[in-house]
Amino acid sequence: MTGNTSSGNPPGRETMEQERPLTPAERRRTKIRDIRMVLLFIGVSAMLVVAGWSAYNWYIKTPPYVDPQRYPVRGIDLSSHNGMLSFEGVREDGIEFVFLKASEGADFRDTNFRLNYDKARKADLKVGAYHYFRFDKDGVSQALNLLRTIGARQLDLGIAVDVEDAGNARGVPRDSIRERLSEMIDYLNLRGYRVTIYSNRDGYYDYLKEDFRGFPLWICSFQSVPINDDWTFWQYYHHGKVKGIKGEVDLNVFSGSRKEWEEYLRQSTVTPRPAVSSRVSEENE
Repeated sequence: MTGNTSSGNPPGRETMEQERPLTPAERRRTKIRDIRMVLLFIGVSAMLVVAGWSAYNWYIKTPPYVDPQRYPVRGIDLSSHNGMLSFEGVREDGIEFVFLKASEGADFRDTNFRLNYDKARKADLKVGAYHYFRFDKDGVSQALNLLRTIGARQLDLGIAVDVEDAGNARGVPRDSIRERLSEMIDYLNLRGYRVTIYSNRDGYYDYLKEDFRGFPLWICSFQSVPINDDWTFWQYYHHGKVKGIKGEVDLNVFSGSRKEWEEYLRQSTVTPRPAVSSRVSEENE
């Protein structure tokens, strides 16, 4: 015996009702709902992007706290990219030292180095010169380029060699980079220069930590303490505002007290020796 299966509706009636076409009003409501969902997604995504960018911008634009009691000696570094400026204004703002870009690689010279040097000395700033080290150029050629650029100019802070990945040649073996850097530093030491090595935290651990211990370090870091090891200069901010300079400028501090600063200057001030190589053509003007 079978049960009564008749419900009074033709077979498949419910399926047919579920698959019926939407009415125009229903289609409009569905379309509006979909548009709202898309707009909501876009809005939330935009808010996340803005929030992320704001956080990043805040991090980049907000310098770490630098205790003026612990680090009383302030400085900047400059190149031709900073344009023309008033070094008297810089000095009035409490800046005491400046590293000037002199050269890069084997043949590039900063066009403002001589002018910046003369004006900085006139404003009674302590001056050092820095060279941007090219990974794919040999060390001696780079040393010669730097020495030609400096000429017989006295440097209170000696020479700094900038070693970093940013803007540099890719794919150069680390051993080759270290070897060329060592060649350059050795050549400069023969000329009587005290060499400071500049890098950021990554560059320090990649190229310097193991093979260049004992050299004065100039470290770029936006954290409260650059590295655990000893350092001499700390570049802590790329967006500084200093009197006499229209745009932004890199800010630096010396690692010690004012007494230690005076001792550092006594050890670092260099008047170039006569050339040890006929390849070096000094420019004294």
